[in-house]
Amino acid sequence: MNQSHLHLNDFTQKAGRKQIPKYYGNCLVELGRKDLSIVALSGDLAPATECDEFKKEFPTRYFSAGIAEANMIGLAAGMARSGDKPFVHSFSVFLSRRAYDQIAMQIAYPKLNVKLAGFLPGLTTNLGVSHQAIDDIALMRALPNITIVEPGFNLQIEQLVMASADFNGPVYMRLHRPISLDESFPYPSDFEFGRGQLLIDGDDAIVFASGHSVKEAIVASRACAEKGISVAVANIHTIKPLDKLFVLEQAKHKKVAVTAENHSIIGGLGASIAEVFAESQQAFNNGLKFKRIGINDKFAEGGSTEFLFAKYGLSSIHIENTIINLIEN
Repeated sequence: MNQSHLHLNDFTQKAGRKQIPKYYGNCLVELGRKDLSIVALSGDLAPATECDEFKKEFPTRYFSAGIAEANMIGLAAGMARSGDKPFVHSFSVFLSRRAYDQIAMQIAYPKLNVKLAGFLPGLTTNLGVSHQAIDDIALMRALPNITIVEPGFNLQIEQLVMASADFNGPVYMRLHRPISLDESFPYPSDFEFGRGQLLIDGDDAIVFASGHSVKEAIVASRACAEKGISVAVANIHTIKPLDKLFVLEQAKHKKVAVTAENHSIIGGLGASIAEVFAESQQAFNNGLKFKRIGINDKFAEGGSTEFLFAKYGLSSIHIENTIINLIEN
């Protein structure tokens, strides 16, 4: 038995005693009640990926594949071809790396209606490099027919899962446990695949953020406002297909554009937006300064999200300082 899986399951069960909300798990159960074609598969990580709630409610529609991610993808592909709607669960790093060829050939190529639910994205675990998915977006972006989404706040987890279930085709969902947020912030209640969301308007700079980095970007924007710098914040919940027109329109009259993501700067959100700017010519003709904030081509250590974000330059203070330096220099 994989000891790291045992370790995390123990941790998750202990955390469950604190009544951590299961936005994803509860939403999947609700979907399962409405749609009898939905089935759930797990690679020995049911509690950690919240599909244990589905298992309790629909035991005959839940399948444990064990620690065999590649085989699990094959099972899901066969189920999809038979009319089921499989939701496949594991950690993002295992789902993307260990089963990449199977996802490419058995899910993406035939464009099957399979939903890939990857948990623990980026630097959100104390289990270290083996469990930190810092390249999963880059891998999935390279595959045709795959839609990639990541919620920027807790309410959006439910919105994203519901939309994924309605979408006909493969979706990679980059999911996480609830984030500690400022609940007074007016998060949008609408959600549409492929459409960027402007959370805060601003004149001087804009931060295009995804996932955990949305919270950091909002904090950075407020800190900059206290220093007389007006910073817009956009939530890019759909990384592929990217809302290119939204990106260009929001950056049009800004002095600075920054991307913030819990992923390597290679191949992720920052790279996607850099490609848009490079191909449009608009950004450079307008003198826009651009910087990617993410994991800088290195492996990280284990630790809390707050510690890792601070050490590897993903925190709000790093975003704030980057914007100020770009504006002043």
